This record gives sequence, structure tokens and C-alpha cells, in this order.
Amino acid sequence: MAPLGWLTPRRRSATARSVLAGEAAAEAARKSSQELAELAQATADETSSEPEFPVVGDDLAAAFFDLDNTVMQGAALFHFGRGLYKRKFFQRRELARFAWQQAWFRLAGVEDPEHMQDARDSALSIVKGHRVSELMSIGEEIYDEYMADRIWPGTRALAQAHLDAGQKVWLVTAAPVETATIIARRLGLTGALGTVAESVDGVYTGRLVGEPLHGPAKAEAVRALAAAEGLDLTRCAAYSDSHNDIPMLSLVGHPYAINPDAKLRKHAREREWRLRDYRTGRKAAKVGIPAAAGVGALAGGTAAAVALHRRRR
Repeated sequence: MAPLGWLTPRRRSATARSVLAGEAAAEAARKSSQELAELAQATADETSSEPEFPVVGDDLAAAFFDLDNTVMQGAALFHFGRGLYKRKFFQRRELARFAWQQAWFRLAGVEDPEHMQDARDSALSIVKGHRVSELMSIGEEIYDEYMADRIWPGTRALAQAHLDAGQKVWLVTAAPVETATIIARRLGLTGALGTVAESVDGVYTGRLVGEPLHGPAKAEAVRALAAAEGLDLTRCAAYSDSHNDIPMLSLVGHPYAINPDAKLRKHAREREWRLRDYRTGRKAAKVGIPAAAGVGALAGGTAAAVALHRRRR
């Protein structure tokens, strides 16, 4: 039986369209392939023009990392306070204060000097009369309970890159040096610079040696350590989230703004510093407000913590 005549034009038309589509796809593929090759070459040229960093085997370079909200979500002193409360070192009133300070830190995203001073005074009064060895032992437990799962993976990878390059990596923080040393050791870092609490015969006196390691004091600590270690600061890197650490960041040749507050972000962009932000809105909500509010509830509620803070003002 002969094919129906009315089908023939459609078959021929469909075949022609198929050929046209195929030729057009082939031409587009050739064009996109060429564009991708050119882009890959341009990227390779740009990458090769930049010096490798961190430089492997450069023993005159080191990296300095702020701790709170740079390496770890939240404030180390707050987490330490939670652990001490669990061990009945102090009462709910003090925990409410810690909860409010942490809530402020997470909501504002900046270090408030008044809150930091309040937290330090609270911590000093709490540890007064206790042995350094006792607090170090407890600090190991508190790290496992409250800090280990709050390390930013992205920042940890940056620190590891310096270690893999054969460079020393130091934490630089206003947190107690004992706490900072524990965290540094657990992360496999070289060591830590932190606030030193006075002790006599291994017992805390409730006073500081000098002042808290904060702001310009961090820069001075880094400068002193670099001199002692024979480092070239122009070849070193520093990482922080806070504009309070601009003196430390300005001291090195490779400053990085990590999870930066608004002032540091603006400063970093003006000076073309590198930025890294490992936060998301969902993540911040998950680890920030509920965590602080949860502790506040245990201590009588976040509202009570806020009211307590206001009364103290």
C-alpha cells in the first residue's frame, strides 16, 4: 500500500528541522567550548600571577587567629562560664548575666567593652581561690561539652593550611590564656596568646597581670612574639571578625576579615583585605539566639537576664 500523500510533507519538514537543530547545537557547542577554553586559560594565567599563599617552607611567616566568632562560634568565656555553672561554681544570678552577654554578642555581632569587662570581672571573682591545675582540668571537659562542635570548619581549614605549609599558628584572644591554650592544643595549633590571670603558688588571686589582651594589646602581643620568634610580620597573616582587632590586622602583610562585623567589613573593603564569611542567616539563628535564650531560660529566662542587666546599669 502506497504511503498517504498528506504525510509526506510533514515527514520532510520534520527531517529538515532536525538537521537544522543538530547543526545549530553543534555550532553552539563549538562556540561555548572555545569560550570555556579561553576562560580557563585566563583563570590559569591569573592564578599563576599570584604568589602561592601560605608559602610552603617559609619559616619567617606565621598566622595569628582571633578566637571568639573567628575560630569559634560565640565567646569562649561564656562557654567556660556555662561549664563552671554546671559544676556549681556559681549561682543562677551569675549565669543570667553570662546569658545576657552572650545574647548581646550574637545579636549585635560586636564586642561591647562594658559587657566584656563585666564578663571578665565575673570570671575573676568565680575562679579566685581555685587552683590553676583544677581549672585546667575542668577546662578540658568544658571544651568537649560546649566548644568542640562550635569551631568554624572554614576557619579551621585556613589554620590547617598554614600548618601544612610548615608555619606556626597562634590563637590571640582576650579569653584566659589557660582556656585559649586548651583550645589551641585541641585544634593542633602551635599555642595561644591570652589574658593572664594572676596566681600565687598555683592559686588564682582574682586579679589580672596587666590588662586584658584586647584591641591594641593584641597587636603588642603579636609584635612581641614575632620579635622573639624571629618572624617577618610582612610575611605573616592575621584573622579576626572584629574591628577591635584592626591594630593586629594592620600589623601583618596578609590581613583577613573573618565573619566580620560592619565596621571591620567596611574597613577591609576600603583597604582590599580579603574577607571570608562562614555564617548564614539560618546558621546564625540556629547557633545564636536559641542557644543564648536556652541558657537564659535555665537561669530564669532571657527576659530576666535583660532586666537584671538593666537594673545593674
